[in-house]
Amino acid sequence: MTNRAALTDSSPLSLLAKVPRITAMFWVIKVLSTGMGETFSDFLVMHLPPLVAVGGGLVAFVVSLVAQFRMSRYHVWTYWTAVVMVAIFGTMVADIVDFVVGIPLGISTVMFLLLLAGVLALWYRAERTLDVHTINTRRREGFYWTTVMVTFALGTIAGDFTAATLHLGFLLSSVLFAVAITVPALAWRWARLNAVLAFWAAYVVTRPLGASLTDWLASDHNDGLNLGTGWITLASAVPMIVLIAVLARRVATVPEIITAGPRRSETALES
Repeated sequence: MTNRAALTDSSPLSLLAKVPRITAMFWVIKVLSTGMGETFSDFLVMHLPPLVAVGGGLVAFVVSLVAQFRMSRYHVWTYWTAVVMVAIFGTMVADIVDFVVGIPLGISTVMFLLLLAGVLALWYRAERTLDVHTINTRRREGFYWTTVMVTFALGTIAGDFTAATLHLGFLLSSVLFAVAITVPALAWRWARLNAVLAFWAAYVVTRPLGASLTDWLASDHNDGLNLGTGWITLASAVPMIVLIAVLARRVATVPEIITAGPRRSETALES
């Protein structure tokens, strides 16, 4: 792990980073994308033949990542399109593990936790850092997107595990993960938790938080409000697209060429 200073943008390497600054808007868009990915995946599978839905999701996922890897630096629309495609296809992968392969949710949650730990360990062993602001080589970018994909699948399964296996339902699961995501933020702010560790801990929790919330609104299972996956997908997508457009406008108006390190609030859990 790196120390708290590792997330500064003053290094020349960070000028070519392929990921956005970690701001409050980043977290809002991230949660919206996770929720939208969850319900849109369910919508596709319910309204299309499963093979067509999953096949289309895989193609869109691959195309979005190819586009992202072809960029020489962070591009707002390309990056967030890739995140959304990972959210959708990650949900499909998790559902295949649960409903098709039939692995119990508790076991699959542990499996994906171990897989995530393994990916992060390999990344750190190879690069000696997990800092997202150093994503400036193909190998680091590969590690980054592999980690993102695993966190999305893990979050989907973890959310289903708390809702179904632990019988908390979607609403209480949403509350549980909303509380959980504040833990690394508070630990970073008040207990001087390593910024990179705090970032990844919060990043993992965004997935079950967003997915549990939209499942509660859309689903007719457990304590769901049964508002429909299509409508909730739209309700999540519209504000997400608006916020991404705001980010794109900001980058176009004021290019992110950093000449000095950020204030403390501009590190891993900026608010």
